[in-house]
Amino acid sequence: MEKVYTKIDSIVGNVVTVRAQGVRNGDLALVGDSYASVIKLDGDVVSLQVFSGAMGVNTRDHVKFLGKPMQVSYSDDLLGRVFTGSGVPRDNGPALNENMIEIGGPSVNPSKRIVPKNLIRTGIPMIDVFNTLVESQKLPIFSVSGEPYNQLLARIAMQAEVDIIILGGMGLKYDDYLFFRDTLEKSGAMSRTIMFIHTAADPIVECTLVPDMSLAVAERFALDGKKVLVLLTDMTNFADAQKEMAITMEQVPSNRGYPGDLYSCLASRYEKAVDFEGAGSLTILAVTTMPGDDVTHPVPDNTGYITEGQYYLKNGHIEPFGSLSRLKQNVNKDTRDDHRSLMDGMIKLYAAYKESLEKKSMGFMMSDWDEKLLKYGNLFESRLMDLSVNISLEDALDTGWEILAECFEPNETGLRSDLINERWPKDKAGK
Repeated sequence: MEKVYTKIDSIVGNVVTVRAQGVRNGDLALVGDSYASVIKLDGDVVSLQVFSGAMGVNTRDHVKFLGKPMQVSYSDDLLGRVFTGSGVPRDNGPALNENMIEIGGPSVNPSKRIVPKNLIRTGIPMIDVFNTLVESQKLPIFSVSGEPYNQLLARIAMQAEVDIIILGGMGLKYDDYLFFRDTLEKSGAMSRTIMFIHTAADPIVECTLVPDMSLAVAERFALDGKKVLVLLTDMTNFADAQKEMAITMEQVPSNRGYPGDLYSCLASRYEKAVDFEGAGSLTILAVTTMPGDDVTHPVPDNTGYITEGQYYLKNGHIEPFGSLSRLKQNVNKDTRDDHRSLMDGMIKLYAAYKESLEKKSMGFMMSDWDEKLLKYGNLFESRLMDLSVNISLEDALDTGWEILAECFEPNETGLRSDLINERWPKDKAGK
């Protein structure tokens, strides 16, 4: 039941307070003509965050409580559309007000989940071969400002073998938003994509709504049998928005000023990743930028406890050493018989290449083995690590064998004889 109050007690920044009864945290309200959300209850004192900002709001404006939390429309009509963090069309298309569902609900009961067992192909060798993405997995992409993480997400959105892509942008520069939109439209991937975009110029409260909007819609599509991949960028901006709102609500700050419930804020979103038995799946890839490249910063630090590994994007590459997909063993055994052995062998040789590279930089004499490793490392980086490489998992495995054959004798690779006899390139058999 809607309740209307005619007196606002105070306006501080974008937060207004009013005395009201029977209001719940998270409920929607209208402050004048602007939507707002209840963010704090203290007895009968209710604090509301105005989505569009409090400029133009005065203490005589009416406050109407709508008696329901934030909702988003759910239907196939969402596909190909772009919305703001509060669900308002950003693409000049019609507003969608039918089949409304609540956002921010609880995650799926663990007893109803099934063990992740299907890979998601992306066409990126450093993911498909070395740290396979698995359906219903939740993985962050740890990076720093200036790295091409948005370009990486756009490539995954274009190439991932899933039914639906949901892109949630938080604190994006307008150029980045246009890049995502134009790239997906030109590639033809926009028809299976839904975008919830908050730019740096938009109200801060909308930033906190983007993951909930994205995940609520994704969950419903997954229940309808769709394989859904949610791409979020940047969760550090989301955490910073939570910090700003916590300061507004005068919460006691925790580590580096972040709210004490930062872990819960992140976990409640990441734990939405799920594979439904007899239905679809929801997989999450979320960029987390590390201020000062500091992995002990509260946002990446808390994220590491929640997720199932991480991808490190550094110097324009997905790093083979810091990156980890903890669920890859669930699917590697079913891809190709040489997948696991080739992956392990190539990473060992790449680690040896790094040692040889360090020796060379320090002026040590290079042995024949060092020279082979240096050649191998250069080929590995150009043919497999480069983010512009776009090949299937099977072609990437074959490329791995070709690189080994160009640089080493079969007995120098450390791989099993039966695999070498089966997979070693025929034109290199004499090596």
